[in-house]
Amino acid sequence: MPYEVQGVVTRAKGEPVTLETVLVPDPGPGEVVVDVQACGVCHTDLHYREGGIGDDFPYLLGHEAAGVVSALGEGVTNVAEGDFVVLNWRAVCGQCRACRRGRPWYCFATHNASQPMTLADGTPLSNALGIGAFQAKTLVHSGQCTKVDPEAPATAAGLLGCGVMAGFGAAVNTGAVTRGDSVAVIGCGGVGAAAVAGAALAGATTVIAVDLDPAKLELARGFGATHTVDPADGDVVEAVQALTGGFGADVVIDAVGRPETYRQAFYARDLAGTVVLVGVPTPEMTLELPLLDVFGRGGSLKSSWYGDCLPDRDFPMLVDLYRQGRFDLDAFVTETIGLGDVEQAFARMKDGGVLRSVVVI
Repeated sequence: MPYEVQGVVTRAKGEPVTLETVLVPDPGPGEVVVDVQACGVCHTDLHYREGGIGDDFPYLLGHEAAGVVSALGEGVTNVAEGDFVVLNWRAVCGQCRACRRGRPWYCFATHNASQPMTLADGTPLSNALGIGAFQAKTLVHSGQCTKVDPEAPATAAGLLGCGVMAGFGAAVNTGAVTRGDSVAVIGCGGVGAAAVAGAALAGATTVIAVDLDPAKLELARGFGATHTVDPADGDVVEAVQALTGGFGADVVIDAVGRPETYRQAFYARDLAGTVVLVGVPTPEMTLELPLLDVFGRGGSLKSSWYGDCLPDRDFPMLVDLYRQGRFDLDAFVTETIGLGDVEQAFARMKDGGVLRSVVVI
């Protein structure tokens, strides 16, 4: 018999989300049901609501979640009932050309549950990033579950499921920040703040946080930023160069994902430096750069997919760092809210000043 829960659904582009009855089927082969304990409100959920990712409405929102496995389908061996898990949206297949080349973080055939969750009238739902976790139970592929230390609270651990991992990984995995590097992070929301924290943990000696919001700049200092830049005070490129001996940063991370911030990142890096794009653009955005500058400046222009992470490797490691007091996941939680407060959380996200609203179920 399917489980009946209340889930946060967006039925059409730009419409406010609603609480709807959702039917969650019993798990089939390779699937599990997870009792969701907490789920962060990520900007990607807002992208779904506004039609910035696709038009497969209705969408079941929520993906940055942690909870407990409550039911197993046939053949599941990587988790057991009662395991505390963080959900991930890139469950690697192990068989595609990226996996076979030893680069599973680029997996081109990631797993999701085969069965759809539906509205009460049988309408299939499209799950945000293949998860759909703004509800008390959700159905996912077992590979989307990463077991972590249950001593970590779900409000903190769940944030590893998307934004925190994306930002941390953009610095450590994609940007390969190492001891003595200089790093600039443009945009210091949840993802950017995590990139600042990752750069600091990796040993960067100069970590420059760039944001228009003074509150976010102050939070960035708490995560390890050594300097802050407010674009309202002057040219960002010049400011970053002034803080790096006139050269520019070794690694510049664009956590906004707009043409203007990418241009800033491109020119704020040192010669042969690295640009990492982790902020998600919308489909209509385009970028124009002089090709001679692309050639002449050298270095690397990279996109970071989910922080180029391997959940089974990176989630437990970050939870261990959290429990050791070296990575303050709690500092990302601006507020805890209920399922009925997601639309208001979207509004606060647009107003700024919020790293993460976290739905507690």
